[in-house]
Amino acid sequence: MTLAYVQTPQSARSRSERMLMSGSVLAVVAILAIVTSLLIREYGNATDSAVRSANNVVQLIDADVQRNADLYDTSLLGMIATWQQPEVLSISAALRQQVMFDRSTAAPYKGDLVVLDETGTIVADSVSVIPREDNFSDLASFAGHREDPSLALRVGGPFKARWGFKDWRISFSRRIPSPDGRFVGIVAASMRLAYFHRLFRGLDVGQKGTINLITADGIMLAREPEQTVRTYIGQDFSQRANFQRILKEVNGSFSAISDLDGQRRMYTFSRVGDLPLIVVIAQSQDEVYALWRHNALLVMGATGLLCLGILWLSWLLSKQLRLRHLAERELAELAATDGLTGLANRRRLDMVFKQEWARSIRSDRPISVLMIDVDHFKAFNDRHGHHGGDIALRNVAKTLETCIRRPGDVAARYGGEEFLVVLPETDLPGARLLAEQIRKAIEAIPPLNQDGQPLTVSIGVASAQPKAGDQQAQLFAEADQALYHAKRKGRNRVEHIGEGTSASA
Repeated sequence: MTLAYVQTPQSARSRSERMLMSGSVLAVVAILAIVTSLLIREYGNATDSAVRSANNVVQLIDADVQRNADLYDTSLLGMIATWQQPEVLSISAALRQQVMFDRSTAAPYKGDLVVLDETGTIVADSVSVIPREDNFSDLASFAGHREDPSLALRVGGPFKARWGFKDWRISFSRRIPSPDGRFVGIVAASMRLAYFHRLFRGLDVGQKGTINLITADGIMLAREPEQTVRTYIGQDFSQRANFQRILKEVNGSFSAISDLDGQRRMYTFSRVGDLPLIVVIAQSQDEVYALWRHNALLVMGATGLLCLGILWLSWLLSKQLRLRHLAERELAELAATDGLTGLANRRRLDMVFKQEWARSIRSDRPISVLMIDVDHFKAFNDRHGHHGGDIALRNVAKTLETCIRRPGDVAARYGGEEFLVVLPETDLPGARLLAEQIRKAIEAIPPLNQDGQPLTVSIGVASAQPKAGDQQAQLFAEADQALYHAKRKGRNRVEHIGEGTSASA
């Protein structure tokens, strides 16, 4: 009855504590769930806002690029129409140049306009009355027109201009039609890429965002801001995973890691009309979600304070209980540890040995013990003092911990200068082998001074196959007897009871 009287209040108190903690946790979980759902919704709103803003920029760029491409195409069509008139070839070279290129003056950032014959040689030139002596048959756009009978507008480049201001340019070109379908040449106009840099520079996509113009073949034409250390103009991105996705989806947006700088970016992209050009806005997600993160930190901070307030009373009530458990655990550890060496003490040794003995009976596996005694320790203390003796014992303990690697093995200070090692699931040969390793390792410990003798130990080994009803003390007695034999035979050696064999120094 007394036991029930003591336990009933304790059970009620535990139940109340559980109810209090459960209620507090449920309240905190509910608050966190509501706040999390709100933050997720705001995150989606930030994403939608960034995509809408980027789409507006993309549409603006598309319209401007398309308008200027139409101007260039108008010039090319006019050049073809003029060049195919027979009377044009009969007028003077100066007048012919004026007639040929009168429609190209309105194109911004205009480069050279030329007419190339079937060999790639310039036969009409916008910058020279007498066509320059040059050949462009090596250009990819020229080869493309020669091999493809299509009369569609082709965008080529980028390339460095050969004449005048040698900056980066792209070309707009058309194949000159012929009655029989033969390749008779092309008309081409170049545009300086400075046009795109001027256009992109006036648009705000964030400090870390970039605006890119890429051909459908994956060649970078323009990028703003451009890198100061290196340029990406002309680089082939056709094999990059991000470009493959852009090419597949044509228009849209997605988030991915940048192939160039390793940052996570939000890509918004669109194809420019029917042209083989793609505009890509790459916004830094750090900037896209900067305001959301700021608000999220404020909300989470306030929510955290609220949750802490809810849990505060529960924490106060459980604090003393935790402190008591901690103190009990520390006392248990101190009670099981030898203060000088840090090894298990006699009490801990007895507990572990009983557990391993019972486990050996259940598993039908052997168990071995090593009884270790420091040789001539009294004389060692007389030479080096008690402080030196303490150092020696700590060195022996450290060596034992180094040699014993299995989690189940336990080394303990048995008393004074004696140590004992319990080796579960270890037979006699294995125990003798480990004992010899320990003996050699301790003998290799450097002396405390140059004139000092090396520290040695004698080790007695005993092993048993425990059965139900066997006495545990018998194994300790055999190990102690083996240790006695090791001392009698000259110390610094390993002995065991049984076959009469030994390992010695």
